[in-house]
Order: sequence, then C-alpha cells, then structure tokens
Amino acid sequence: MVSYTDAVTHKCGCWRITVNRRKFCQSTLAVATVAALFPAHRALAAALMEIPGDIDAITAAGQQATLRQASVQELADSLRGPLLLPGNQAYEMARQVLNPAIDKRPALIVQPSGVADVSSAVHFARENNLVVAVKCGGHSTSGKSTCNGGMMIDLSRFRHVRVDPAEKLAYVSGGSLLGLMDHECMAHGLVTVAGTVSHTGVGGLTTGGGFGRLARRFGLALDNVRALDVVSADGRLRHASKVENPDLYWGVRGAGGNFGVVTSFEFNLHAMDRQVIAGNLFYPMSRLRDLLAFYAEFSMNAPDELATDLVAGYPSSGKDGFVLLALCYSGPATDADKIMAPVKSLGKPMLGEIKSVDYVALQRSGDNTAPRSTASYLKGGFPSEISPQLIDTLVEGMEPHPDRSVQIIFQQAGGAISRVPAAATAFAHRYAQHDMIATVSWKPDAPAAEHVRYIKRYWSALQPFTHGFYTNEADEDNARMVNKNYQGNYSRLLGIKRRYDPGNIFRLNANIRPTA
Repeated sequence: MVSYTDAVTHKCGCWRITVNRRKFCQSTLAVATVAALFPAHRALAAALMEIPGDIDAITAAGQQATLRQASVQELADSLRGPLLLPGNQAYEMARQVLNPAIDKRPALIVQPSGVADVSSAVHFARENNLVVAVKCGGHSTSGKSTCNGGMMIDLSRFRHVRVDPAEKLAYVSGGSLLGLMDHECMAHGLVTVAGTVSHTGVGGLTTGGGFGRLARRFGLALDNVRALDVVSADGRLRHASKVENPDLYWGVRGAGGNFGVVTSFEFNLHAMDRQVIAGNLFYPMSRLRDLLAFYAEFSMNAPDELATDLVAGYPSSGKDGFVLLALCYSGPATDADKIMAPVKSLGKPMLGEIKSVDYVALQRSGDNTAPRSTASYLKGGFPSEISPQLIDTLVEGMEPHPDRSVQIIFQQAGGAISRVPAAATAFAHRYAQHDMIATVSWKPDAPAAEHVRYIKRYWSALQPFTHGFYTNEADEDNARMVNKNYQGNYSRLLGIKRRYDPGNIFRLNANIRPTA
C-alpha cells in the first residue's frame, strides 16, 4: 500500500540515543536507519555518511569505471537527501521498480530532498560519464527508471502538491504520484488529467503524454502543463513556459525525459463535479468478437465527457477469460442515461454496474496493492482503426495458458486530444483514437522467455494495424524506430537535445540521440 502523506516529524525529546559515531558512520545501512526513524533529520543522516571506498561503475559508453572514494564523498556531503550504495537494505529497496522482471543495480542512488540535490546528482553523473535513470513511480515496464552501473535519481522523497483554487493551478513536485494530485485538487472541486492508476508517477506520465479518464475532455496531461522546471544535463535549473525557454517547454511535453529531470510542474485545473457516472462491466470471453465490434463503433461516437476502455484477457489459470468495458462519464448526470443507452443493448453483464461514484475513489480503483507479485512484458501502438481484420487477428491470437496471464487493452484517445495540432507539442500522435496494448505476466520466479516470445509473436501480427507508438511504452525492440515515431517533430527535437543534453546522459527514454 502506498501512502501519499508527508512523513511525520518525530520530536527528538522522545528518544534517547547513545552511539559510537565512528562505528555508526561506517555503515550506510545505519545512515538509512537514521533517515527512516527521523524523517526531519535526513540532512543529519547525509552529513554523517562516510563512503567506505571506491565504487565500481559502468560509463555511458558501457565501459567499466571506478568512482573514487573522495569524489563520492564530496557528492554525499553536498546532499540533504540520502546517497544509497550497494550492500545495504535501503539500496536494495530503492533500486526495485514495480516490474520484478527488471533486476538492475545502479552504482549509486540519490534520493533528493529538493532541487539542489537533483542538481548535485546531475553534475556528478555528467562529470563521471554516468547514465542517469530517473525513478518516480517506477512504472516503466521496460525498466527505464533504473540502470546497471549508472546513477538512479529516486524522487520518492520529493513529493508535494499545492493548489491555488483562485487561479485554478496546481504546483506539483517532480516525484509526486497521481493519487496525491487527484486528492489535493478534487478537495477544491478541481481536476487535471491524470492516468488510471494512482501510484503512477506524475513526471513519467506527463512528459510522455498522459492519457486518462478525462483526457478526451481536457486534453492529455501534457496539454494541461502551463510551465515546468527542469534540471538539464549541465546541472542548471531552467524554468520553461511559453515565454521562457519555450523550446524546452515544447520538447519536454512529449519527448519524455530526454532533456533533464523535471523538478516541478504547473498544471491548469478545471472545475468538475466530484461524482461521475462510471462502471466496470464484465462479459464472457466468448463475446470478444461482438464486443470489439461494438466498442469500435461506440467509442468513436462517444462525446468528449465519456471515456471508455476495453480489456480482454485470461488470468494465469488459463480459464475464465473475460472482456471488460470500463466507462467514465464526467458530464451532466442528467445526460448519462441517454449516452450510456447503447451499452444496455449488450445485455446484463456477468459482473458490474454503472452508477454514480466518487472520482478520486474511481482513480484508485485500479491500483495494484502488490505490483511486484507478477513480472510482465508489453507491446503497444496506435491502431489506425479497429477494423474487422484487426478484430479477427486479436481473437485468433488470444491464447490461454496455465502459467501466464494475457491481456489486450484499448485505451480511448480522440476528443480534445485530437484537436491539438501535431506540432503544438512534441507529442505528434494527435490522430490516435485508441492506444492498443498487448501484455503478458507471469510469476516472478518462473522463466520469462516463453511468455515474452508469445507476446512478441502475437504483437507481430497486430503491429501492421498500428501507426506509431506511445513513447512511454517504447522498449528495446522499437528503439530503431524512435526517430520516425516523433514524425514531423523529430528535427526540432534533435536540435533541442543537442542544446540541453549533448552528452546524452538522459538516454533511458524514447531516446533522441544527439549524434544522429
């Protein structure tokens, strides 16, 4: 379970501490213990840390390297937040991402308490030619928020949301999670576009695009960013907006983390009723073909206030396959029955109903309370249309298996998303009406190769029906297609990359190579 509240400050008068400072400082685990027990004194923990020796690393060029003790000590002394090194429990916990199929070991992990720590970390990484992985929610299925031998900047201690209801603005720290943003904004009867899982990081979702239940009504998450702050590869903090560093403002909104670490966002907010009309309706897998045909027509004719997604899959038992229609209508409640009327023609579902629900609760309803209980792999792309030929291919390729779960997901786009010109932000896929994802999951301790081969084979039949892919779903297979995927925006993005990150230390993304 993830908590979004700020850490509680312990009063030192409640504790009596007797410690041998020299022995205590020899262990980075002890430093982590101080930080855990006394959140208000993380600065003390950082100041007490003594680096035990040189650290093995891997350069951005893939070569073995050594980070000298004195240099790492200088980094540690410059930080308020913890510096975590291999060999202690805090490091082992921080290096994990949500997908247990990803098992990488950074040379060091910085957990910034603020912008100054981010700047110090980026300076160190550039000077030592280290790749930088930025972890917010850790949701990247392909593992782009971690690395082997480089530096992880873990923003989990850098979370805060402040709402200005008069100006309808939210100021969001770079490590914040969507649930915190939803919670704070909706308390004022305001919203901005967020994803559908509350423990997703705001930064990764927004800089890549940002689909969600309200995107058809208010645009992508990145369309709602009024301004942002970025620590670029030279370690400098830059404010980016329409009038200040406008090239950076344009590029970050759609090209992911190619240009630096976003330390804060300013989001435009919209008034909305807290209650929405929503429901998850489950039908048997035997109806997959006719439900896909229904969804293809119904979703294309939906008003902007209605978001409807479709999920079809088999659990790991290989039995009891299902088709799910997930609906959320955020417009006037008096219009809901008319708009939802076509759904009633499908007959009574096996499970689920459409009713008035709390929007923030709905946003939490898809959370995985044990996300590391299954390993996963996914492929994704934007289908040109949900044609009869695509439907046939989807149905024929869906294979149950006793040792894996498989799902096909359609997330609806269109609406306000499509009315933004392709060149207005770096996100070029304004034509997309759906994002289609094929995903497979299995037990973490089981061999992965068979399951990954299956989903790649399945996707090879589906990919010809797509045009482009969501940058947040980019993996090693489509790395060679990244430049083409940025379409008419690539040339401008290349120039921005060369200006702000010529050494490409920020390459764990849908990467724009500055030497191209």
